[in-house]
Amino acid sequence: MRVAAVATAVLMFTACSEKKADVVNNFKIQRGTNVSHWLSQSEERGEARAMHIQEDDFARLDSLGFDFVRLPIDEVQFWDEQGNKLPEAWDLMINAINWAEKHHLRTIVDLHIIRSHYFNAVNEGNADANTLFTSEKSQQDLINMWYQLSDVLKGYSNDSVAYEFMNEPVADDHEQWNQLIAKVHKALREREPQRTLVVGSNMWQGYETMKYLKVPENDKNIILSFHYYNPMILTHYGAWWTPIGKYTGKVNYPGILVSKEDYEAAPDSLKKELEPYLTQEWNIDKIRADFKDAIEVAKKYNLQLFCGEWGVYEPVDRELAYKWTKDMLTVFKENNIAWTTWCYDADFGFWDQKKHDFKDKGLVDLLMGK
Repeated sequence: MRVAAVATAVLMFTACSEKKADVVNNFKIQRGTNVSHWLSQSEERGEARAMHIQEDDFARLDSLGFDFVRLPIDEVQFWDEQGNKLPEAWDLMINAINWAEKHHLRTIVDLHIIRSHYFNAVNEGNADANTLFTSEKSQQDLINMWYQLSDVLKGYSNDSVAYEFMNEPVADDHEQWNQLIAKVHKALREREPQRTLVVGSNMWQGYETMKYLKVPENDKNIILSFHYYNPMILTHYGAWWTPIGKYTGKVNYPGILVSKEDYEAAPDSLKKELEPYLTQEWNIDKIRADFKDAIEVAKKYNLQLFCGEWGVYEPVDRELAYKWTKDMLTVFKENNIAWTTWCYDADFGFWDQKKHDFKDKGLVDLLMGK
């Protein structure tokens, strides 16, 4: 009798576990924005950091029609170099998630930059700082960070909060990233079997590398993520941190982005950067073609597709910015692609925190379909 009872209990537990694994969360997302340059990519600390984002920001996003936020966080703000927690940042994160919940917004917590991996390290000539894909210790440190985040966040509903365990991986080999995905996925699933996990593609979450992504099987609570800023000559016009940002000539959209005359007038040092824009037409069909691989991967796994970053640098001509944004929104809608703009209140944003007013209301109206 005792053996039979144990066998029955095991069968019931297995059946319940399988049933639980088949449950798909109600983490439904459509349109959102990145609450960036606050708990990530910012030197603000103390009162300045605490006051930068407040409850009224989440109330505003809700009233405008957004339904979720992506919340980038950095290791350097949450842990010191010895791995000890820095409590203030944790409190601010919890405040943000609570405010989001109160104002009907879901949250993706995005571990944006860690000490062993920075997406721009290669571009800044500091590639040796990225030890994540070659160091077992760095990989375990990443898992340990998520264990600690999970300890704090696991009480939130699976329908309310999701985890993006790393932003814009830049592994030399796609398989290195796939292996790390499998390792972190296994570790998190042991702690939280149902939490929605956001998994991006290698090489800055590029759309063109989605086809190399190996997604953990039989897990319906995964969202696939890519980022898109093409054409960079338009979206990053005047951006000081990119080579193409040094171009000061005219840009066209849609169509051929740079005329032959403008190309000839540009400095010789920029001509190589400009060459790709002399022959390729950029329009809504080019965007559709670029998204094709990502859409196919999402269909293959029957998972939600999500563009976690896209947007136009603030100084860019607004007519061009709006034309591109309108085409992006059309393609998102055609393919049920969720999105978060980059970003809310920084250099690609629509809100000015210092003036406490819109700096681009036209963009918001366009995003909300008005």
